[in-house]
Amino acid sequence: MTVSTAILDRDGVVNHDSEAFIKSPSEWQPIPGSLEAIARLKHAGLRVVVASNQSGLGRGLFDYDDLFAIHDKMTRQLSELGVALDGIFFCPHTAEDTCACRKPRPGLVEDILRRWNLKPLDCVMIGDSATDIEAARAAGVTGFGVRTGKPIDPTDPRWRDTRIFDDLSSTVDHLLAARSRA
Repeated sequence: MTVSTAILDRDGVVNHDSEAFIKSPSEWQPIPGSLEAIARLKHAGLRVVVASNQSGLGRGLFDYDDLFAIHDKMTRQLSELGVALDGIFFCPHTAEDTCACRKPRPGLVEDILRRWNLKPLDCVMIGDSATDIEAARAAGVTGFGVRTGKPIDPTDPRWRDTRIFDDLSSTVDHLLAARSRA
């Protein structure tokens, strides 16, 4: 596997998720090993981008200043590991808005592909929910699941061909091992 770009969902992949939404920097807590996994991807030469639904904006649960403060906390913690994300993409809409960027629609992923002139085979997407995998597939990108967020039911026939790992760190182990064999 010779991918150049890893697209990560945020909540449930990089940080712990909450049914009440992550609304402030104090609520944003990284999943153990996730930031180090991002650092390993970066040190291996991959582009790392976050693509996240943030319907809490559309619901009025938090505002853009709150979201940017959360992202600032995440990027500061990554900088302490000597790395930076290549981009953070988010959809502020609710499901009722029926926009093209809200996963499971592929708009965020397609935007990432366009901005870096990437082919779908250049990328993988790592998510914790069915909507992440559906968005990846709709854009032609390989999706991997993690068990640290919303559960992806591995017995569901839709996910038969989807590799599901314990967390971001074990997914990165797989990606880097496959890359070294390529």
